Amino acid sequence: MGIFFILSDEERRVRDLVKNALGSDDTLYAFPDEPFYQFDHVKLYNLDIRTRPDAVTYPKTPEQVAAIVRAAAKAGLAVQAKSGGHSYCNFSSPDRGIVVDLRNMKRFSMNTETWRATVGGGMLLGELDECLYSPHNRAVAHGGHATIGGLGPSSRLFGMALDHVEEVEVVVADGQILRASETQHKDLFWALKGAGASFGIITEFVLRTEEAPGETVQYKYSFTSGSWARMADVFKSWQRFIANPNLTSKFATTATITTLGLAISGTFYGSNDEFAQLSLKPDFPLRETGSKTTVRQNWLDVLTHEAEQVALKLGGGIPAHAYTKTLTFNGSKNNLLDDPGVDELFSYIEHADKGTLIWFLIFDLAGGKTNTVPMEATAYAHRDALYYLQSYAISDKLITGVSETTKKFLAGVNEVIVNHMKADGVYTDYGAYPGYVDLELGTEAQKLYWRENLTELERIKAIYDPGEVFRNPQSVRPAVAKGRIATNDVKL
Repeated sequence: MGIFFILSDEERRVRDLVKNALGSDDTLYAFPDEPFYQFDHVKLYNLDIRTRPDAVTYPKTPEQVAAIVRAAAKAGLAVQAKSGGHSYCNFSSPDRGIVVDLRNMKRFSMNTETWRATVGGGMLLGELDECLYSPHNRAVAHGGHATIGGLGPSSRLFGMALDHVEEVEVVVADGQILRASETQHKDLFWALKGAGASFGIITEFVLRTEEAPGETVQYKYSFTSGSWARMADVFKSWQRFIANPNLTSKFATTATITTLGLAISGTFYGSNDEFAQLSLKPDFPLRETGSKTTVRQNWLDVLTHEAEQVALKLGGGIPAHAYTKTLTFNGSKNNLLDDPGVDELFSYIEHADKGTLIWFLIFDLAGGKTNTVPMEATAYAHRDALYYLQSYAISDKLITGVSETTKKFLAGVNEVIVNHMKADGVYTDYGAYPGYVDLELGTEAQKLYWRENLTELERIKAIYDPGEVFRNPQSVRPAVAKGRIATNDVKL
């Protein structure tokens, strides 16, 4: 990319609109003609997908956010909020749109009578954890993405991140600053809890918190020797174990498949004695090549370890040429892959051309409290999923994109699973988790993300944002404009 860039007439118009909205403080905005604009301000997460916003803004108040939104609406530009910035398709950096980076909005307060926390929209999850735990011994589900879902290791125990949200302050498409909750703008609040990027910019959350767990056990059993067929037997046993309807919600687990083999890992939110009573290891027919169990007494230590594990799986959490897919096993325990299907899957994994050495297939147990909330209670539409498949691949060529071979490999994993279960006559209402956006889903994306809740989301979109100020290539479309093509499609 060039260091300097000459603004077009349209980009100069956007610059003038933003400056008129925010004033002369040049710390509140950046434009494409600045040196290292893409590197210092846009900060694309997935280097395979190129976008260049017309402006990146750094508001400090809800009123400044509202001014930006009004300016964008006037110019016909897309607006998207950015907090962590970890959108797998760079949706938080809309091409030819405006980024509202919330890094300056990190206020925190705790009501010690209700244990409700008030949190700025720009506070990152690790920062929130420290504010909650160190002085208050409180916690929330550690999944991030509180306007999408927010699935993490503690979601079985606490529910998803969005289940903690009791109220929000939100800037909507006409620049109004609203409070939304179960009693105020209830339809908007419903939509924000699952499809937030399509409906507004949340500048403040009010969160229900939980008492932080005490003693906690983290475990990992690695199976990196023996045949893929033998590892398939381990996966079958894992799947049977998690399908137990009486499995405690204190137990979180993933089955992760990589070039090296299979690993069963997770966290138990209880004592080591309780964990021992689960009798986990005897259920696996293959002796592990490595195992580790760690008992922790400090909640932040637990969260740090979990974050490190995620970062290791995803290439350290740094920008990379990457591709992701997901599959939600909706239908709870009735939607498990049977033993012949597992054999077929592991045979495919063994023999398929992958195009890279850096790939991960993560089967992540959900259930627990995530399944106890009714499907219609929020816009999030996968309350019946027992577990999720998250697939990732990163180009091992460093400076080149993910190959079509690699994309075909990850797509093939989903196809093997779905096609086998369809052929077997099994319930196959699969979907896709909206936190793992996938441009390859095409026109089916919204239906896969929001399932039966999509029609209601489209109705609410037509009320609060009929002009699609808050849009990305896979956002909710208003009911009156179904089939409309987004004007800010990304460049591949």
